[in-house]
Amino acid sequence: MKLVEHFAAGLDAPICLTWELTYACNLACVHCLSSSGLRDPRELSTQECKAVIDELQRMQVFYVNIGGGEPTVRSDFWELVDYATAHQVGVKFSTNGVRIDAAAAARLAASDYVDVQISLDGATAPVNDAVRGVGSYDMALAALGHLADAGFRDAKISVVCTRQNISQLDQFKVLADRFGATLRLTRLRPSGRGADVWDELHPTMAQQKVLYDWLVAHGEGVLTGDSFFHLSAFGSALPGLNLCGAGRVVCLIDPVGDVYACPFAIHEAFLAGNVRTAGFQEVWQHSSLFASLREPQSGGTCSSCQHYDSCQGGCMAAKFFTGLPLDGPDPECVQGYGELALVGVAAASVPAPTGDHSHSEASAAGMRAGRGPVPLTLSVRRPDKVCEQNPLAGLTV
Repeated sequence: MKLVEHFAAGLDAPICLTWELTYACNLACVHCLSSSGLRDPRELSTQECKAVIDELQRMQVFYVNIGGGEPTVRSDFWELVDYATAHQVGVKFSTNGVRIDAAAAARLAASDYVDVQISLDGATAPVNDAVRGVGSYDMALAALGHLADAGFRDAKISVVCTRQNISQLDQFKVLADRFGATLRLTRLRPSGRGADVWDELHPTMAQQKVLYDWLVAHGEGVLTGDSFFHLSAFGSALPGLNLCGAGRVVCLIDPVGDVYACPFAIHEAFLAGNVRTAGFQEVWQHSSLFASLREPQSGGTCSSCQHYDSCQGGCMAAKFFTGLPLDGPDPECVQGYGELALVGVAAASVPAPTGDHSHSEASAAGMRAGRGPVPLTLSVRRPDKVCEQNPLAGLTV
C-alpha cells in the first residue's frame, strides 16, 4: 500500500490536530474561518484542556496546532503550552502577535518544542489591514522583530492567499528572509466569515496559475500545509500529501470541545463528537463520521477528469460552503469545472457556517473603518458566567 493510501484509510491517531482554545480575539478579520471575536463561556477549562493533552500523549500525537480566536489571550495559555511540551506533545500556535513582546519572545526562544506562526495577509500595511484591521500589520511585524531579536529560530509567517496579495508573493518571501522566518501559504476557504467575502477575496483563475508557477519555483522552501493540491491539475503535483486529510490524519477541536473533521468545515455536518462526553480518542477512533470519511471515496463527476489523481477533486470544505456536492469539482477547479457547477447552485441551498462569534456589527465595522485592533492583556480567570461572552471580560484594556 502506498503511503498516501495508508493515510486515506485513516490512522490510529492524527498526525497533528488543530485546537482552537478560544473564540476570543482582539481582531475582526473579514475572512476568519471560525467567525471569532467573542469568548464562549462554555470553553474548556484548564483541567479539561490538560486531560485532552494527556490523551494526545497516550495516542502519541506529534503536535497540536493551536489557534482561535487569539489563543494567547487565555490566561492559562502559557500554562497549557508548558504542560503539552512537558508531556511530549509539541505545540505550534498561530497568533496575530498581540501578546508577543520581548519577554514572551525570550520565553519561546528558550523552548525546543514550540513553533510560532504570525498571521499576515498582506506584505504591505494597506493590503493586510484591509483584511485584518488597522494596525495589525505593525503589530505582526513587531512580534516578528521580537522573535528575531530573542534568537527564536524559524518562526513562520502565515499568509492566507487572496486576490489582493497574490501579486506580493515575492515581497512576502523578502519579509520572511528579513526576519529569518519561513513563509507559509494557505488557501482562503469560504468558511466562517470567509463565506461573506469569498467572491471578493478568492484568487482569480489567472492568479491561481501565478500561484502555482510560484510554488513550483519556490515550493521546497515554502510551507503550504497541503492547501493547494487542487492546483496540481495545472501540471505536476506540488510537494506535500496532496490529499484531503479531514478525519483521516487531521481534525479540529473547538473551544467547547466539539471535534470536527476539518478546521475549515465548522458545521454540524462534520461534527464527530465532543471530548467532554466521549474523550478525544473515542471520537477519533470510533465516530461514525470519521469511519465514513476513511472509506474509499468516489470521484463522482471528477473521476473522468485526467487530473483527478493529482487534485483528488479538491477541498471538501470549499465545495460544501459554496453549495457544491462533495463528490463534485472544487469551486476553484483550475480546469473551469467548478465555475460551471456554481452556475446551477441556488443561494438558498448554500449551507451557513455553524456558530458566529463575531464582535457586534458596529464593532467590526468600526475596526475596519480605522479604529484598529483592541489591545488586550491577559485575563486573570476564565469567564464562567453566561453574561461574560465578550473577549474583554476580565481583561484590562
